[in-house]
Amino acid sequence: MNRMPVAERREQLVEAALTVASRDGIEAATVRAVAAEAGVSLGVVHYCFQDKDELLRAMAHAITTRNAVQGIDQIPPGLPVETVIEHAIEALWASISTTRGSQLLSYELTTSSLRHPELNQVAIEQYRGQWAAAAEVMNVVGHAANVTWALPTEEIARIVVSVVDGYSLAWLVDGDADKALRGLHGLGRYLATLALPSQDAADETTDAPADDTAAEPASLPNQPGAPSDAATT
Repeated sequence: MNRMPVAERREQLVEAALTVASRDGIEAATVRAVAAEAGVSLGVVHYCFQDKDELLRAMAHAITTRNAVQGIDQIPPGLPVETVIEHAIEALWASISTTRGSQLLSYELTTSSLRHPELNQVAIEQYRGQWAAAAEVMNVVGHAANVTWALPTEEIARIVVSVVDGYSLAWLVDGDADKALRGLHGLGRYLATLALPSQDAADETTDAPADDTAAEPASLPNQPGAPSDAATT
């Protein structure tokens, strides 16, 4: 067996665990099965992971990372918030729709950990990672569109994750990608209603020179005009 740094060996074992779980189900991802898939001894797995709980948490983290929205940090600044959110939704759906196995495994990981009290921390950390990722997306969208949000980003993140979870699970069931994407765009329209001009945008509006012709409304007849976020194995 080739010796490699622990961090690299952990990545190898997580990949093996994901392979086993995707092929045979999450319950099949035992320490012994993961060792066999990776071609290492049980001792190597136990050296890298204290127990199955730690291994499952590493799997959940890997899935969350893979499901992260890609490309929204490349959206040019200055676009309307509705347009930025549309780009983010499209990028999100591209990530979801091309990783069906990872999406299914994510739900299996959650439900399996909830059925076993000793693994409950797996689901908690899984959702903490998703909430953090969603909050970061909202921060990126806000920066690109030069807006702030009417609700705390942590609260919006929970809304986003809940809705995305629902539509993703429905898509896994019925395979209707069009309906799922339309639903996510509905979420996007709701998020746009939470956008507020940032202080910079407000300052630019305040500092803009007045347009005398636009500022003075048409007068009624006979009325005056009024200005108004090492070791190896």
